[in-house]
Amino acid sequence: MGALALWLTDDAPASRVQAQAGQAYAIARSFARNPLAMLGAFIVGLLIVVALFAPWLAPYSPVGQNLEMRLMPPSAEHWLGTDELGRDILSRIIHGARITLLIVVMVALISAPIGLLIGAVAGYFGGWVDRILMAITDVFLSLPKLIMALAFVAALGAGLQNAIIAIAITAWPAYARIARAETLTFRKSEFIAAVELQGASNLRIIGIHVLPLCMSSTIIRVTLDMAGIILTAAGLGFLGLGAQPPLPEWGAMISRGRSFILDQWWVATMPGFAIIIVSLGFCFLGDGLRDVLDPRQRDGR
Repeated sequence: MGALALWLTDDAPASRVQAQAGQAYAIARSFARNPLAMLGAFIVGLLIVVALFAPWLAPYSPVGQNLEMRLMPPSAEHWLGTDELGRDILSRIIHGARITLLIVVMVALISAPIGLLIGAVAGYFGGWVDRILMAITDVFLSLPKLIMALAFVAALGAGLQNAIIAIAITAWPAYARIARAETLTFRKSEFIAAVELQGASNLRIIGIHVLPLCMSSTIIRVTLDMAGIILTAAGLGFLGLGAQPPLPEWGAMISRGRSFILDQWWVATMPGFAIIIVSLGFCFLGDGLRDVLDPRQRDGR
C-alpha cells in the first residue's frame, strides 16, 4: 500500500495514466478531509441504495391500503405511522426515493448537455451567434423556475414524465451561462489556435477540446442544483402536477397530509424531513466537489 501511495503522489509521473491516477488520488484525499462533503456523499449514496433496493427494504407495500390502520401514529409496527388510507409512510418514503432519484438523474441528463453545448457554442463563435443564444438564455433566466415549470406542465399535462421535461426545460440556462464563461477564458488561448492551424473543424474543436474543459464546472453546478430540482419536483407534486396517485412522490405525500397537519402531524412531516435531508445531502456534496474540482477554490486555500 505504501508503494502504491508513493506511485500516486510522485511529483514526476512517468505516464499519463500515473498522472491521472495521482490527480484523482489527490482530489479524493482533499474531498475526504471535508466532513460535510463526506456527509453529503453518505446521504446521496444512501438515497441511491434505498432507491435500488426499495422492494426489499420497505416493510409494506407502498400502495397497499388498510383503513383499519388509518392515521396511526409512529409505533413499532409502523415506524413513521400511516396515512389517511392506512398506508405505511416509511414504505412510501422508501419507494418515493426511486421517483426522486429518477427525477434528478433525468433532469441532469437532459438539461446539462443542452446547456453545456449551447454555452460552448456561444462562447466559441461569439458575435451574433453568442448574442442570439445568450438572449434566449436570458429570457429563461429572467423567469422563476417554478413558475416556468408550472406553465410547461400545464401545457404538457400532469404526470411524472411531463414534470421531468418541464423541470429540464427550466434548468439548462444556468449551465449554458457557466459553459460560455468557461469557454471565453480559453477561447483565444494558444492550444486552441494550434488546433485550428492543424485544420481541425469547429465541431471537432468544440467536442474534443472545449466541452471537456467545461465539464468540471458543469458537474459542480449540476450537483448543487439537485436540491433545487428536488424542491421544484416536490412543488409540482404538492400541486398535483407531478407524479400522480398512487405513486408515492414526496411532494404529493405532503399535499395529502396537510389536512391532518395539526392532529396527525407525521403524515406530512415525515416526507418533508426526507426532502430536507436529501436536499442538504446534495448541497453538502456540491460544496465539497466545488472545493476539490474548482481550481480557483483550490488556489484560494
